[in-house]
Amino acid sequence: MRKASGFSQSGLPFLSKRTTIVDLLQRLWIFVSKDKLFFVGGLIVIMTVVFALFAPWISPYDPNVGNGELRLAPPGTAGHPLGVDDQGRDILSRLIWGGRISLWTTLIPICIAFIVSVVLGLTAGFMQGRTGGFIMRILDVLLAFPTILFAISIAAVLGSGMYTIMATIAIANIPYMTRVLYAAVVAETGKEYIDAARILGASRFTILFKELLPNVISPLIVYSTSLIGVMIVFSSGLSFLGLGIQPPDADWGKMTADGMQALTRGALHSATIPGFVILIVSLGFNWLGDGLRDLLDPHKR
Repeated sequence: MRKASGFSQSGLPFLSKRTTIVDLLQRLWIFVSKDKLFFVGGLIVIMTVVFALFAPWISPYDPNVGNGELRLAPPGTAGHPLGVDDQGRDILSRLIWGGRISLWTTLIPICIAFIVSVVLGLTAGFMQGRTGGFIMRILDVLLAFPTILFAISIAAVLGSGMYTIMATIAIANIPYMTRVLYAAVVAETGKEYIDAARILGASRFTILFKELLPNVISPLIVYSTSLIGVMIVFSSGLSFLGLGIQPPDADWGKMTADGMQALTRGALHSATIPGFVILIVSLGFNWLGDGLRDLLDPHKR
């Protein structure tokens, strides 16, 4: 029987018992040096996370306190390198604090959806039959509803705010993530090492989580990483529509929406800078996901 710890079937080559941390770092460095977008994406993600974690110490001003005398001051104003919004609040400070909210409302729901999808995908793909069919049909029903309807329905129950965004992202992504894992499990279930595990009397839990899971988790990791960038844009869109973060809290989507009202007064920076940050961060996560796909794919490695 092939041991799951060796990941002989999967694209996770760095976690075998014979692999040392030095080997892992060397292989990762070789890959990063060849894939520039992966490096740039990882750098963007790391910087975003660092700014979000240390926002209280990095932010030069209180993001919710403004100076009425400096309303819509352009970038380059003394003490305000990215300018000031229509309430006199420092845009750089609000971007830093907004990054914390955007990551919080995106990463946690994706992690929740990841865990739920692992359980559902493994169960449906391995058992198939009535149990697997029932699980997948329920998820097909969820796929029939547009994501924005989920947001409106949840907002009607919970009200607009952070929890609306988080619940919408988690529920909306479970069907897609489950299908990714389900397809990988179905492809692996008929292979010899699974049959050998059954013959040797391995329990269903052992087969699912020690044999199958390490060999099918790579596509879901890559897909989940790529989803983060998309969901940052989506959560910003919900805030833009008024279903997400409410004033005065800083959020990239809300900042863009508020900045649009100042465009007619020539203050282009109030909307374009938050929009540009959303674009760059979402691209960073997408590039990181693409790099992980190549890194974990044994055919491309």
